[in-house]
Amino acid sequence: MFIHRTARIFVLFLLASSLRMIASAQQTQPANDSKPQSQSSAAGTAEKPKDTDPTAQGTPVAASTNKNSQDKNAGTSNDRLFLALPNFLTLENAGKVAPLTTGQKFKVVARGTFDKVEFPWYGALAGISQAENSEPGYGQGWEGYAKRYGSAFADGTIENFMVGAVMPSILHQDPRFFQTSEGGFAHRAGYAVSRIFVTRTDSGHSQFNYSEIIGSALSAGISTNTYHPRSFITTRYDPSTGGLTYIHNASDRTLPNTLSVWGTQVGYDTITIVIKEFWPDVHRKMTHKHKSEVAPTGSPNP
Repeated sequence: MFIHRTARIFVLFLLASSLRMIASAQQTQPANDSKPQSQSSAAGTAEKPKDTDPTAQGTPVAASTNKNSQDKNAGTSNDRLFLALPNFLTLENAGKVAPLTTGQKFKVVARGTFDKVEFPWYGALAGISQAENSEPGYGQGWEGYAKRYGSAFADGTIENFMVGAVMPSILHQDPRFFQTSEGGFAHRAGYAVSRIFVTRTDSGHSQFNYSEIIGSALSAGISTNTYHPRSFITTRYDPSTGGLTYIHNASDRTLPNTLSVWGTQVGYDTITIVIKEFWPDVHRKMTHKHKSEVAPTGSPNP
């Protein structure tokens, strides 16, 4: 995603806050509490193993579900980070799952890219970019805002499809993130970071994550060097001379800028994948807290 100064700080602040929440959830979770209370079976009903329960968060839809639900979500999830952001390519305790077809890869990426939450998100990024007048070639006013909005949306769309659909289809790699949910914070964080460089193939073997590294590089090159502003000249009146001063505005279509965007994308993806690893813990903690707040306090029998 092509984001400048203040917008980058804004996104990093959100990601840092998420990591602090994750660390807090890990520290407060009891060591011997391997299963949330909310997943305990009702009295008289045998408890299902967590990795085979089709209702567990992040697991793929079982074959017994209705056809429409299966066609839409087979091998993916309906999960949302912080109950809002699409997290459809993350599976928790999935075990062995069937590989996604090329059509499924494109469908799930399109489903997340054009989710209703994405539209106000890009609107916020475009507003921040406009406020700091990044990429001044777009200008100001509603026209400038519309250009920045379209640019931000296009950047995100290109990256999502290159990393999650195009390259995985060409290279037969699996674009999904499989959470481990085992070990301490350092172990799990290390595992999540390693997934930027190591991924599964469609056949289930480990392989260098060409889809992430090359896909993000290609998306940065395409977005930076096609529709982002070229260099241009502006004029400003100089009262000391009574004439106009010509100001050269550098082009954004440069190799250093492309490399900067590439590094930023990989960095954001790394932090996001760590959040995805620990999101189930945060979600369960939020659920337990909510249930404890709304649970009625029974009155003692006389």
